[in-house]
Amino acid sequence: MDRRTVLKALAGLPLAGLPLLSGCGSPMCGFAERSTQSTRWVRPGERGWPGPADWAALRQSVGGRLVRVQSPFAVCEPGAGAAECADLFQNLLDPFYIQEKAGLTQTLGWTDAWTSEPSAYAVLAASSADVAAAVNFAREHRVRPVVKGGGHSYIGASNAADSLLIWTRPNMRSVELLDNFVPQGGAGQVEPATAVSVGAGAIWIDAYNAVTTIAGRYVQGGGCTTVGVAGLVQGGGFGSFSKGFGTAAANLLEAEIVTADGTARVVNAFQDPDLFWALKGGGGATFGVLTRLTLRTHELPDYLGGVSATITASSGAAYRALVAQMLSFYRQNLLNPHWGEQIYFGQGPKITVAMVFQGLDPAQAAQTWAPMFDWVTARPGDYTLTTPSVGALPGQSYWDAAVYERYAPGEIVPDHLLGAPAGYFCWPGDAVDAGQWLHAFESTWLSQQLLTAQRQPALVDALVSASQLWQVRLHCNKGLAGAPANALAWTADTPMNPTVLDAFALAIAAANEQPAYPGIAGHEPDFAQGWQQAETVADAMAPLRALRERPASYVGETDYFQEDWQTAFWGDNYSRLLQVKERYDPDGLFVVHHGVGTET
Repeated sequence: MDRRTVLKALAGLPLAGLPLLSGCGSPMCGFAERSTQSTRWVRPGERGWPGPADWAALRQSVGGRLVRVQSPFAVCEPGAGAAECADLFQNLLDPFYIQEKAGLTQTLGWTDAWTSEPSAYAVLAASSADVAAAVNFAREHRVRPVVKGGGHSYIGASNAADSLLIWTRPNMRSVELLDNFVPQGGAGQVEPATAVSVGAGAIWIDAYNAVTTIAGRYVQGGGCTTVGVAGLVQGGGFGSFSKGFGTAAANLLEAEIVTADGTARVVNAFQDPDLFWALKGGGGATFGVLTRLTLRTHELPDYLGGVSATITASSGAAYRALVAQMLSFYRQNLLNPHWGEQIYFGQGPKITVAMVFQGLDPAQAAQTWAPMFDWVTARPGDYTLTTPSVGALPGQSYWDAAVYERYAPGEIVPDHLLGAPAGYFCWPGDAVDAGQWLHAFESTWLSQQLLTAQRQPALVDALVSASQLWQVRLHCNKGLAGAPANALAWTADTPMNPTVLDAFALAIAAANEQPAYPGIAGHEPDFAQGWQQAETVADAMAPLRALRERPASYVGETDYFQEDWQTAFWGDNYSRLLQVKERYDPDGLFVVHHGVGTET
């Protein structure tokens, strides 16, 4: 859960250091989704469950790419080898290991909400035809379909017990650069654009390697390199530099999707425009199964980099003054397209800066922060400042594993699995999410109006109160106030709660442990601690939530138990999303927790 910047000065080297940023009775539920619709699905042993001949026919129709899924945790059952179980839990610290297993997800569960469960079978889809065959089979046999790419859903959307998994990760990873892309049906109506076409099984390091490291352009994606491209776009999708380029979904130009009737469609602003709009943040595999996405690319900034520092206050009064000064500094200097990522408040009387920048050189970035650090150092009796670190790389080197391995090998975590693609790595701050068990996760958007002189005192009070209980992170890239007009316009044309356009940050508080799984001695989640932490997180977030009249939360990073979730995730856009759902999936084949249409 901790995505803190790790900036280390690389003194004497030709390149400066980089931030490591990403940028989901018994306390468990067996199904990831307990929707009222879930009773329609047949389960093994029940009348109607497909027989061997049915599965054999599906296997033949997908070219043999159907496998029976075994629980990875079988090695921990009584009588199994202790060494194998220990190895499993060690491997669960590796997000790349998790992605290569049909029966695993990056988050293993959430207290009182869901537990990661393997599907009964998985189609290792290699084409839209494979996906269509799986969708038709699921619909005709009443077997619940589940879709998984990167498997990063915090709320368990990419798994369900006794389901048919449509797994895009193994065989749908291709990435193709396009110099003069025009959406189908758009000839003569839009200018050709530079774009990238990405298979639904690709993760963001696939896209960054092709678009940035090799081609020298930029695509707006996730900060975490192991997150799936398709999943991030369907959730809306923020990255470290979203303040400059909009959300990932806002940059979607065209998509290929298989809908509930088994039809493979190419959708964009000219073909099935309502469905295309719904895919740009409508949440999870709700409207069908994406097979390919085409995204806008941008001119690459000369430098990408970050700033890190920790400021500790000597008293409560000094901390309150520090919070007020940081917010004023943010309003005056950081509310613009150049800056993103996080500022941590607490726990305790301290603020940790973990920010990134684009479109500035290192000297300009240091100059931007000088007024804040000068204010702190002028008050030595009140504050202790760790030596601030400012670092950057040429934009084309930011996701280049070879650069890090040569100059700063400790700054990345390479993929060491046998046969791993060249250039695969994740940031250390994101690797700590692998195999996590969540106890709590809450978010709320904060309006830029809270930074005005009239309303800032209330925000200061809320942050001070919250951070005395639990650490609160302001994700400044996950609010688009201060973004350029084009990024705002693109994002406004998505289903995401329009609140994001006015928000300067998304406030998040969370509690987790890793790795853990219920029922396995020595590896079970600490539920007693988790319940206590969940209460504390809720208490900490309460004053921040109270700053809004209506709930407003990001669907990709939200509370599993979010009340009024339709309004929180999509605001007034929900009614239009529901119409799209009723048109393209009238029988509710695709179900995810708090997905469009699951209230009935």
